[in-house]
Amino acid sequence: MLQQTATASTAAPLQQCTTVDQSDRTVPINLRQSGPTPVQMLISTRVRKSPYWHLSHQAGCWRATVYNRIYHPRGYVRPEDGGAMVEYDAIVNHVTMWNVAVERQIQVKGPDAEAFVDYVITRNATRIKPMNGKYVILCNEAGGILNDPILLRLSEDEFWFSISDSDIEMWLRGVNCTKKFNVSIAEIDVCPVQIQGPKSEALMVDLVGEDVRELPYYGMMEAKVGGRDVVISQTGFSGEKGYEIYLRDATLYAEDMWNAVLEAGVKHNLMVIAPAHHRRIAAGILSWGQDIDQEVLPFQCNLAYQVPRHKDADYIGRSKLEKVRAEIDQGRYPFKKTMVGMVLGGKPITDYAPDFWLISDGTGGAPCGYVTSPWYSPELETNIALGWVPVGLKDLGTKLKVWLPEEYASVPGAPVDAVVVEVPFRPSANPNAREIAKAEGRDSAF
Repeated sequence: MLQQTATASTAAPLQQCTTVDQSDRTVPINLRQSGPTPVQMLISTRVRKSPYWHLSHQAGCWRATVYNRIYHPRGYVRPEDGGAMVEYDAIVNHVTMWNVAVERQIQVKGPDAEAFVDYVITRNATRIKPMNGKYVILCNEAGGILNDPILLRLSEDEFWFSISDSDIEMWLRGVNCTKKFNVSIAEIDVCPVQIQGPKSEALMVDLVGEDVRELPYYGMMEAKVGGRDVVISQTGFSGEKGYEIYLRDATLYAEDMWNAVLEAGVKHNLMVIAPAHHRRIAAGILSWGQDIDQEVLPFQCNLAYQVPRHKDADYIGRSKLEKVRAEIDQGRYPFKKTMVGMVLGGKPITDYAPDFWLISDGTGGAPCGYVTSPWYSPELETNIALGWVPVGLKDLGTKLKVWLPEEYASVPGAPVDAVVVEVPFRPSANPNAREIAKAEGRDSAF
């Protein structure tokens, strides 16, 4: 049965894998190995087109997914021309632009904006100065991660949540129905693109001037691109040097900003690509809905540093998170699985995985975990992945087996060797908050 599970074909999807213990989840992860089931995406008015959708199509977008109820480009270079690994080369050697309008901007504005934001995030909002941002998480009362956005502070009384793939606006509005902070909460007509890669700073200087060189990581500035008002932050989803350009009134001025970036980017070898998941995996950056969700505690996925040991103000999930931390401090883990990084064998994984591939312990027995984000790293010359395993298999150097589909397996029907390693897999040009916490000796995992 194990071999069948590992080599399931698209013609005969198998049953849910029951040997992976998910008894602590309300909704188990779907672990059927159905493979790449070819379908045509329906484009309709039920799902939003971002202001950059037509521009992405003009740039060669040939496939897409749905993220935050918005169509999201996920491929520009076709497989026969090298596919996603050509886009990888562009981001690690030159500069790239991504349509990330799916990062919907939820504005919280008003006299109580700071107090409200401080209540819904785990970190201390009072420490974020105007024209600065932070990577944050919002948790539910059970400590589960509802969203992990970039939080931008525009002024003393205005914040933007640049959200990941869950509709946190509804949650924020629901919270304030009873708390009644003096704030307005609404999505605004602001859409970002990401400018990522080693030549990003030079491109941004050409677009907005020398002042952009002075931006610290998570720093922000107001500017004009293509004659239109934008907010620029030094942030990104890649671990490379990078920026985000947040266009105001995006439904009116998308072409002006986009085309100005394309024109300025010619001399820098700018390439429009899909969000570089191959690069963010190497940087250990998590993807909500793929790696984590609302049933995952921050202590399970290297986000413990997001839960402060000392915060004066109360916040949603605090009681549960502090209880869990106290148990961990005493050597007890009140959860069954934890996320690990691993290097693994097999043929190079050069595209998105259609399934959560199964993991066994080093003996290759019944599956006990699953891979969430795999890819091939040219720098490391090996496949790398993030995945969930029982807590007892979390230690560095632990040997595992991963059941890859036939296209990547070294021997069809047999698992490949894997080993638990440090995350991130390679240093980041812009270290993320977890890397900084680890370097400073603060909580980065347990």
